[in-house]
Amino acid sequence: MWEHPPRVDFAYSPEDERFRLELRAWLTAHRPERAERVPHDAASLADEVAFLRDWQRRLYDAGYVGLLWPRAYGGRGAAPTQQAILNQELARARAPQLINRVGVNNTGPTLIAHGTEAQKQRLLPPILSGEEIWCQLFSEPDAGSDLAALRTRAEADGDDFVLTGQKVWTSYAQFAKWGILLARTDPSLPKHRGLTYFVLDMQSSGISIRPLTQLTGSQEFSEVFLDGVRVPRAHVVGAVNQGWEIAMTTLAHERGTGFAFKEQVLQKIAVEDLVGLARARGRARDPDVRQAVAAGWIDVEIMGLMNCRTLTRLERGEEPGPESSLVKLFWASLTQRLHELGLALEGPHAALVAGSPHAVDDGRWQQAFLWSRVGAIAGGTSEVQANIIAQRILGLPR
Repeated sequence: MWEHPPRVDFAYSPEDERFRLELRAWLTAHRPERAERVPHDAASLADEVAFLRDWQRRLYDAGYVGLLWPRAYGGRGAAPTQQAILNQELARARAPQLINRVGVNNTGPTLIAHGTEAQKQRLLPPILSGEEIWCQLFSEPDAGSDLAALRTRAEADGDDFVLTGQKVWTSYAQFAKWGILLARTDPSLPKHRGLTYFVLDMQSSGISIRPLTQLTGSQEFSEVFLDGVRVPRAHVVGAVNQGWEIAMTTLAHERGTGFAFKEQVLQKIAVEDLVGLARARGRARDPDVRQAVAAGWIDVEIMGLMNCRTLTRLERGEEPGPESSLVKLFWASLTQRLHELGLALEGPHAALVAGSPHAVDDGRWQQAFLWSRVGAIAGGTSEVQANIIAQRILGLPR
């Protein structure tokens, strides 16, 4: 006789639903009059950063930043379900992202898990308000996909380490007060072992920042050059030469807990907008278009189920595991397919970008398409995610 499988309940608790309704009401009353804009020069980027900083401060004052952080460090000590609801509702309202998301999503959880009490007390509280912006200094020109191949050196010198090297693809480096940085402290050890995790004061002598212009025209990414930069030992996170394990905590949060709930809702909105675009372009009855939109809808629902699995893990007090790579890889492919379909529906108008009088939706799909290419690179390339899945989930050999 067949046994019935255990029932899976996807409903949120009454307390969580009250939180959702309160948040929706607040967003209705306080959401900025516009969403994020893509800056096209240094002046407009600075204006956008100021706008986003103000938005984060308003969210913080309302108690909606750092929900999962302990109250001792300025957080709310909330359940992971409420953080998921926050991400969902912000996306549904099409509200701007946090300017300090590296600090809130990556730095904060890492320092809470591995930092000293002195580091937590000094560094954590200003993250939430946006008072001190953080950047992430991991990738290098020859160590992006293979992060452990990084060559930035950190040599011990008394109470300091002296850093020399180059980092790249550093978001908002020119606006950051602090950075989390991975450097090689012992080149004689295997490449995953001789690394140390540092907190870097971005105003230190010897740091040069050169913005990079992207396909979108924006310059929020930069190259960062380190020429004899001194970092006190007190700014080492965890043990010397044990930085790889700490970096994995950062990357697991970057790939699996910070963006996934928000992006699931954003991709659902994209599917709904694709339906409207297909109707507007006279393609709603095209069977190929209908199948492509239906496939997108199914994939968005699958991503939602993946997020439920992540949420269950967090509710149990567990750290994100290698499954976060599965979510990240799935999302990167999904967002590219959806926005490629958007351009296909526009036909010849797909070549027109924002500012053109004949651009569809003022070039919104073109901009989103270009950004979708980032998803397969940022936080670890899709190829890297596939290798992690193969080795750490499926148990396949290297």
